[in-house]
Amino acid sequence: MKLLIRNGKVLTMAGTEYEKGCVLVEQGKILRVAEHIEETADTEVIDAAGGIIMPGIIDAHCHIGISEQDMYEGDDDTNEATDPVTPHLRAIDAINPMDSAFGDAVKGGITGVMTGPGSANVIGGQFVFMKTKGTSVDDMVVLEPAALKIAFGENPKRVYSEQKKTPSTRMGVAALLRDSLTAAVNYKKKKENKLNDFEKDLKKEAFLPVLEGKIPLKTHAHRADDILTAIRIAKEFQVKLTLDHCTEGHYISEYIKEAGYPAIVGPSLTGRSKMELKHLSFKTPGVLAKAGIPIAIATDHPVIPIQYLPICAGLAVRESEGFEVTQALKAITINAAEICGVADRVGSLEPGKDADIAIFDGNPLEVMTRVRYTIINGKIAYAQDSN
Repeated sequence: MKLLIRNGKVLTMAGTEYEKGCVLVEQGKILRVAEHIEETADTEVIDAAGGIIMPGIIDAHCHIGISEQDMYEGDDDTNEATDPVTPHLRAIDAINPMDSAFGDAVKGGITGVMTGPGSANVIGGQFVFMKTKGTSVDDMVVLEPAALKIAFGENPKRVYSEQKKTPSTRMGVAALLRDSLTAAVNYKKKKENKLNDFEKDLKKEAFLPVLEGKIPLKTHAHRADDILTAIRIAKEFQVKLTLDHCTEGHYISEYIKEAGYPAIVGPSLTGRSKMELKHLSFKTPGVLAKAGIPIAIATDHPVIPIQYLPICAGLAVRESEGFEVTQALKAITINAAEICGVADRVGSLEPGKDADIAIFDGNPLEVMTRVRYTIINGKIAYAQDSN
C-alpha cells in the first residue's frame, strides 16, 4: 500500500517548494515529490489542504529516553558521575523507548533525535541518532555511535571538585581530554601494527571512530573560551567536532567560521541558571548563520520539552535580524541531519530518503500551529483527528 499526501504546501528543504504539491510514499521511503501525483487503487490518501508538508523535525542535541520525564528518584541515567573519563558508555544501553517524552515528540512533529549522556564527565560516552517511534531502541536506531560526548566548563569542574578529583579547573578538563586522545592515538597505532601484546581496551576503542573521522566529538561548551579550547584540541588531533550549546558563539563567530566546525545552538528557552548562561540569547543562531556557519537549533530535552523545538526556532527568527523562516526550518531539519551525519536518510523530502514527514496546519514556527500528522518510516505515528 502506498501513501499519498496531497494538496498541501510542500517544503522539501532541498531547494524546491510546491505551493500545492504531493508526496508519494512506498515501503517506508519517499518515492516521489511533485506538484501533482495521480492517485491509484492501492493508495491511501492524506489530504493536507491548507497545511504545510515538510520533513520530520530533528533535535540535534537532547537526552530523551535517558533523562526520562517520568522517572522516579534515583533512576536518572544521564550521567555516570563516578569517573571523568567514560568514553565507552553507550547511550543505546540506557534509552527507554517507553519514556513518555517520545510520545510528546511525535505529537510535536519531531521524528529524529540525537540523544546521549550528559555533561558531568569530561568524556561522557557515545551518542545515538534514532527515530522517535518504536518499542525496541535497536529498531529505532539510524546511526550508532553517532558522536562521542565531551564537556567543558562548569559541569565537570563542579562534579569532580566536589569529589576532590581532577578536574577542578579548566586546565584540568583540557589536560584530561588531551591525555585520553593521546592514549587513543597510541592504542590505534598499536592495534594497526598487530603487536603480540595487544589487548582490547573498550575505553580506547570508543575513540577509534573519532580518530578515523567517522563521527565527531560532540562538545558541551557554553563560554567563548571553552568553545575556543574545544576547537584548539580538535585541530591538534585533526578530528571532527560539533559545538553544542555554543551560548557565547555570537562573540566569536569569525573564529568558529575559520575553524570550520558546525554549531548546535540551545537550549535558549530557559533561565540563566548558572554563570555560563549569563549571555544566553536567541540572537546567537542568526549571528552564526550570518557568518556562514552551519547551525542547528536544539532543546537539550528535558531542559526544554522536546515538542517546543519549533517554537525555539521561531523565537530565533523573531530575535535575530536577517535570520529568516527558511533558515530556521533548515536548522531543525536538513542542517540538523547534516550535522548529525544522517542526511542520507532524513532531513529533507527527496526520493529514496526515509518517509519521515510532519504535516502542520500553519507555519510550524508559530505557537498556535498544530501538527495534523506525523509520519515515521512511512507509517502514521500521530494523527490529530484520532487523539
